[in-house]
Amino acid sequence: MNNDTSSSQWTKMLPLMLCFFAMGFVDLVGIASNYVKADLNLTDSQANMFPSLVFFWFLIFSVPTGMLMNRIGRKKTVLLSLVVTLFSLLLPLFGDGYTLMLLSFSLLGIGNALMQTSLNPLVSTVIRGGNLASTLTFGQFVKAIASFMAPYIAMWGAMATIPTFGLGWRVLFPIYLIIGVMATLALYGTSIEEEPIEGKASSVVDCVKLLSRPVVLLCFIGIMCHVGIDVGTNTTAPKLLMERLGMNLNEAAFATSLYFIFRTIGCLTGSFFLRVLSNRLFFIISVAMMALSMAGLFVGTSREVLYVAIALVGYGNSNIFSLVFSQALLSDKSRQNEISGLMIMGLFGGTVFPLAMGVAADAMGQQGAVAVMAVGVAYLLLFFFRMKK
Repeated sequence: MNNDTSSSQWTKMLPLMLCFFAMGFVDLVGIASNYVKADLNLTDSQANMFPSLVFFWFLIFSVPTGMLMNRIGRKKTVLLSLVVTLFSLLLPLFGDGYTLMLLSFSLLGIGNALMQTSLNPLVSTVIRGGNLASTLTFGQFVKAIASFMAPYIAMWGAMATIPTFGLGWRVLFPIYLIIGVMATLALYGTSIEEEPIEGKASSVVDCVKLLSRPVVLLCFIGIMCHVGIDVGTNTTAPKLLMERLGMNLNEAAFATSLYFIFRTIGCLTGSFFLRVLSNRLFFIISVAMMALSMAGLFVGTSREVLYVAIALVGYGNSNIFSLVFSQALLSDKSRQNEISGLMIMGLFGGTVFPLAMGVAADAMGQQGAVAVMAVGVAYLLLFFFRMKK
């Protein structure tokens, strides 16, 4: 690749990385649900409705978004997703009532479903070499920066250590709204040539039929487990610290940031390791770390054990999405849009897991929620052995 081509590629990648940052806005739902729970005196099951609702829309919109990309292109679909996300961030400026927040998180989920379905294939349009997995991992690193910043911004707002303009913890929303506008303008002004789609347009049935392929189905369930563990840790970690260490919410919010700090480190280092280690080896190392973390979260009663466990699951889960997603995309390059839609539909795991974890937590405390996440880790271990063939 000559210097001009390399320079042009990086010029296009910078706005895309800003879009990955905007993709991370969805992870604010974890800490936001805890603050809304405290503000409105909700139960665990009621509070977990917020992350569940966000990820419910992945089930509805992911596959149609794959078909929409075939019609209007990947870049326009990403722009549409950003506009929907901006509206979701605007609503909480008018209050934090239960219905208003449900509507906001619904729009956040819809926008993120559109974005995650279209942004990853758009990256594959720009990255022509064999470094798709490592590039997607670097995008996840940028996304994780937005994720771990959210609890800090909300905490600073709640404690009035930054100007909040009467919004309290909700100052998080206008800050991310401004960044979202910047991402939208940057992508709009970037020229990206997309290859025309050959053959007839796929229907919803054609897309779903792809799940009959073992590799696609295994990857689909793998992504369900990945995002279930991700959202589950995001929402459960602060509750664990409050339940076992007697912390208040502002103190326990650090748990969510700790998770995303190590997830961020994992994405950054993973983009290097994936260039020097085989995908399979790095995958099993990641799953082993997550298994250790589940044991620590289940039995840990000290601050040190719980913090180490949260850090382990953050690092271990950081690269699972990129490894599974890239394998699915490369299994059939002629159906990447449709497969992308299916894989992002797997983020519906972010609905299934929090609902199950909320019920389990109400029944037996946060140990029940951890047990539900451990099921996802067990599947990823089985996934490794099945994919080995």
